[in-house]
Amino acid sequence: MQTFSQTSFNENVLHTMIFLSASVPTPGKEDYYDTADAMAIHAAVRATVLVVAPKVRLVWGGHPAITTMVHHTIGRMTAEARHQLKMYQSDYFKSVFPKEHQFFRHIQHIPETADKRISITRMRHQMIEENEFKAAIFIGGMKGVEKEYEIFSHAHPKALILPVASTGAAAKNIYEKMPILPDERLRYDYEYIPLFQSLLQEHL
Repeated sequence: MQTFSQTSFNENVLHTMIFLSASVPTPGKEDYYDTADAMAIHAAVRATVLVVAPKVRLVWGGHPAITTMVHHTIGRMTAEARHQLKMYQSDYFKSVFPKEHQFFRHIQHIPETADKRISITRMRHQMIEENEFKAAIFIGGMKGVEKEYEIFSHAHPKALILPVASTGAAAKNIYEKMPILPDERLRYDYEYIPLFQSLLQEHL
């Protein structure tokens, strides 16, 4: 499969980049699973893709469940919008990449290490720190999403941060621990497309 580095993109669509951090909590991770709303997570990821990608670059890490959700959404999008999706993926997982990978043009592969944790950490830091993001959306998730919030808030202190607390799990934790609470609609508004259009209007 052909992959593209960041420098191969059309520079005209690189002015604004938005980061998506999301995952679906699994049984056994009760501290996240008990508050997670799987349907809301799916709806919020879908809305993020539909609102962001037709306008600006959307970047996310290649969590299999989220990558599948993004793939299921792009069928409704133009080729130009699909061109603005960029996925980061650690090659530590190359033997189990989901089949949906073949549908994405822009995949940034991060060389693996012998250690799974180090490979994932390297991918997260490169994904977040080498790009100039204007905003980040945090949906559902577990410890990894909280780690990405910590890296992102340090690397991009002026960026807009939108933890979608209505999806529960890590996003709810992030919302509650932010020094200044974000827009309260992130707690109760499940109409994600108009919500994101409103909250991201300055960046789209």
